[in-house]
Amino acid sequence: MEPLYQQTHKQVHEIQSHMGRLETADKQALHLVENEIQASIDQVFSRLERLEILSSKEPPNKRQNAKLRVDQLKYDVRHLQTALRNFQHQRCAREQQERQREELLSRTFTTNDSDTTIPMDESLQFNSSLQKIHHGMDDLIEGGHSILDGLRAQRLTLKGTQKKILDIANMLGLSNTVMRLIEKRAFQDKYFMLGGMLLTCVLMFLVVQYLT
Repeated sequence: MEPLYQQTHKQVHEIQSHMGRLETADKQALHLVENEIQASIDQVFSRLERLEILSSKEPPNKRQNAKLRVDQLKYDVRHLQTALRNFQHQRCAREQQERQREELLSRTFTTNDSDTTIPMDESLQFNSSLQKIHHGMDDLIEGGHSILDGLRAQRLTLKGTQKKILDIANMLGLSNTVMRLIEKRAFQDKYFMLGGMLLTCVLMFLVVQYLT
């Protein structure tokens, strides 16, 4: 399990570094970068499924810690998946806004009796669409912040749970040691009792033989 875990952990860090390329890549390379990151995320999810199976086969004293490590990787990659989707939503909104701006600028004015008129209804509709896009982007950003806050809270909870579980595991390890000592002592007492009974029977037999 350990080699696969280390490979997956390394790949998660590589994805985190590649996320920075989204802000610097040009329009032509941006889709390629997104596809590469998504492919890496899908591969990590596939490896996590394998790690979950392997962690369940670990010895009892290591199983809980192995499961916590896998859960931490799962949390990290879900965070990366959410960040990628938020970036894609914002990119689509920007592209739509740019297309609508270009369409507006490409429209020609109409003349009527030497007076120039502008299709005001279409301009108002375009402005309304822009406002909706801005509101949508604000909602996406706010939703992303909410998701990140929730993930941070879950991470803190997982850390607290991990500490409690490790404390319980240490206590259980001590309890198991005490139980083994008790079982060993009980096993020894059993032989002492049998030896005492046998010695008593021999003494009684000798006494009867002597008296008769």
